Parts: sequence; C-alpha cells; structure tokens
Amino acid sequence: MKKWIFILLLISCADSKESKLQKFLLKGNLALKERNFDQASYYYGEAIKVDNCFADAWNNLGTVYFEQQRYDLALENYEKALTCSPDFIYALFNHANTAYELKEYYKALDDLDKVIRLKPDTVLAYFTQGLVFTKMREFNKALTAFEKAESMDSNNVDYLVNHATVQYYLGKYDVAKEELSRAVKIRPEESNIYNTLSLIETEQANYSQALELVEKALTLSPRQPYFLNNRGFIYLSMNDYEKAEQDINDSIGLDPYNAWAYRNKGILYLIRRDYKSAERLLKQALDIDPFVDKIYFYLGMTYLNSGNPGLACVAFKKSEERGDRMLTADLIKACNK
Repeated sequence: MKKWIFILLLISCADSKESKLQKFLLKGNLALKERNFDQASYYYGEAIKVDNCFADAWNNLGTVYFEQQRYDLALENYEKALTCSPDFIYALFNHANTAYELKEYYKALDDLDKVIRLKPDTVLAYFTQGLVFTKMREFNKALTAFEKAESMDSNNVDYLVNHATVQYYLGKYDVAKEELSRAVKIRPEESNIYNTLSLIETEQANYSQALELVEKALTLSPRQPYFLNNRGFIYLSMNDYEKAEQDINDSIGLDPYNAWAYRNKGILYLIRRDYKSAERLLKQALDIDPFVDKIYFYLGMTYLNSGNPGLACVAFKKSEERGDRMLTADLIKACNK
C-alpha cells in the first residue's frame, strides 16, 4: 500500500502565540523531512506545550511515529488530533492509513467514510477504500471503490493495477491481464504490474513465465519483501526448496509482519512433514492477518497430516466459505462422513 501520510504547515502569524506555534511546527517539519525523529518530536512537543489542542502538531507527531513504524503510538497521536479537530481530513487519512497497517480495517473504513462525507470528491479516499476492501476479501466492494477512483483520475496507474489485482483474486485472469497490459503502456517501469502478472502465471502453473516476471519486478524494485516472498512461492511450487526458503526468510527479515511469508514458510514445513512447525507458522500468519489467502486450507492439511481430522475439517469448512476452491472431492467426502 502506498503511504499517503500528510503533515501540516502553519502559515498564520496573527499573534505571539501563533508565531510560536508556527516556529515550532516548521522546525519540526524540517527535522521530520531530514528523518531526525527525536528533534521533530521535541519541536512538535514544544508546540503542544503552547497549545495542548494544536491539532496540526498532534497530527505531525503521529507521522513521526508512523515513519518509525510505531503504529500504536502514531494512532494515539492522530486520535488526539481528531479529538481537537474532528473534521480534520488529513488526520482522518493518516488515522485510516495507520489503522490499515495495524490490520484494523473497520476502523480505517470508518475514517474514510467520514472523509467522503466531508469531501465527496476526494479520489484518494475511494482508492484507499479499495485497498482496505481487498485486504478484507470484499472483492466486489474493492472493484467498485477502485472504479470510482479511476473515474475521477483515469491516468493513475495505481488504480488500474489494484483493480487488476482484485480481478486476479477473483480468478478472472484474462481480464486482469488485459488491464495490466493497459497499465504497462502508461507506466512500463511500474514493478507491481510484473509482480501481479507473475501471480497470475503462478496460479496457472506457468512457473517459468512467473519467474521471469517476478525477476523483472525485482529488477525494478530490488529487495522488495513481497516480491521476494512471491518468488519464494514460485520456487516452492517448482520444488526448489532451498531457494524458496532463502527468499522467504529474506522477505521476513525485511518485513517481519508479512503474513504471506509466514504462510509460505508454513507450507514449506508442511511439505517437509514438520507438522508442528507448519502449524506454528500458519497460525502466526493468521494472527498477523486473518484475511491471508488460502490460509485455512493449508492449516487444514497440516491438521489432517498430523492426525487431527476434526480440526482439519473445521479449517476446510472455513476455506470453502472463503471461496478458496482448493478442496478435492476426497477431502470433501472425508469431512462429510
């Protein structure tokens, strides 16, 4: 997800108080731009001492924590900004983005609904809604949100690529490929295009093509943890377990909160028949992100192979309810006995 985080500049110098607020805010913004987080925090704190309900400073202090990936603290500060100024659109956006990072998707949607009520023509609100709905597997709602954003800004490749990604999740591979081919004509250097094309080829078991495409994505965005994890899954599908493990571990090292990487590592241990480790990793993925794809199917297979058919069937039922389309006739029959 692109992080649309806003900081505010105060331009009024109406009186001594306002002059102090402006001075501290501008100094804080300069420090934040230079990623001197301690100094930025100090200046925003000084502004808050002058006015303890100075929403701009609370908002920008939240961004200091957001940039450090200290999302709980960021959320607290954005909430203080909103307590002082409930209709503060930039703080609402920042609060939504932080809630997204914390997997608090309903909270993010509530923020975005408020933004749209305040300013219905805010294209970024619809785009962010699409991202949230995608994470929640509310794919039809995600498509609608991305289409609304694209109708307001048709030249933005991000909207088109994310729309195509949802088509991939829905299994509409030809539609997704057509949309991505349009995107590549607009911005051929966009790495997410090639990563999504790689996902489609992987799903269709065209592993050589998938590998070429994800390599192109990594050439454009080296060490991108999601791309590394996806390449790891391709290697996993090609039975090249050593390379798969290396990529998946590298992905976790770069982003220890990527549920997909823990899922893939769990699958690797499932293949190796280390069911205890597989269960631990798959549950870890589920704890990080309950919406991670096909997680209940692989958890069910782990339970089944470790001698827990009852738990396996519970997991398989959840997999079917999510529309994973992974169960074989034999598995369905076994759970219906």
